[in-house]
Amino acid sequence: MTRLYLVRHGENLANLTKEFSYRAVDYPLTAKGVLQAEQTARHLAGKDISAIYSSPLRRATETAQHLADLLGQDVMVLEAFRELNVGDLEGQPPTAEAWAAHNEVLRAWRRGELQTAFPGGENFLQMWQRVGAGFQQVVKRHPDQEVAIFAHGGVFASSIKAICSDIDLSAVLRQENHNCSISEITADLDADGRLHGELVYWAACDHITGAAADFVSGSPSPAFFQGQGSS
Repeated sequence: MTRLYLVRHGENLANLTKEFSYRAVDYPLTAKGVLQAEQTARHLAGKDISAIYSSPLRRATETAQHLADLLGQDVMVLEAFRELNVGDLEGQPPTAEAWAAHNEVLRAWRRGELQTAFPGGENFLQMWQRVGAGFQQVVKRHPDQEVAIFAHGGVFASSIKAICSDIDLSAVLRQENHNCSISEITADLDADGRLHGELVYWAACDHITGAAADFVSGSPSPAFFQGQGSS
């Protein structure tokens, strides 16, 4: 079994402005985000990590680089781990109406309406085709090893049920995935190359302390997931 540490990136400006950030909007870490990344790197440096992967977005690669510097490793960037393709929402003002449209797509996915897409963006099946391929690639390359993957809250929250089919998704997502939270799963591939995983823990952030732990709540908040079942 491959042990995967799924690390959400540190704080960046879009966390403060609530902008949609998929490709064109690509901010570096804030000063607090750097502190979060440093603390996360020191925590993960105590693991037996063989490889470090990252989304191509700056907030993820910069977070990953802190661990890479400590371990003397390279960051391997995979397009598969880019944040959700929200399509036409990126570049729009982050209004309540725009976020409501975003969240309705997530609700549809949780109802099993997997062909529902962000306007001009991807649906669940397209998202999982790319993200799942990324996880498969990592697990195939690193059997029985420990790997850190630095990416995004949207990607992790949307794909965790596809990886770990036995979880109660509603219960899991009531724990907010703060900046630099770490989720741990074990995963392997079956004889047909399909990915199967087990969740060890979700969105742990007790390694973040002091000023770095002044988290900015994301969207959707944990309240979004209350009472929606476990699809």
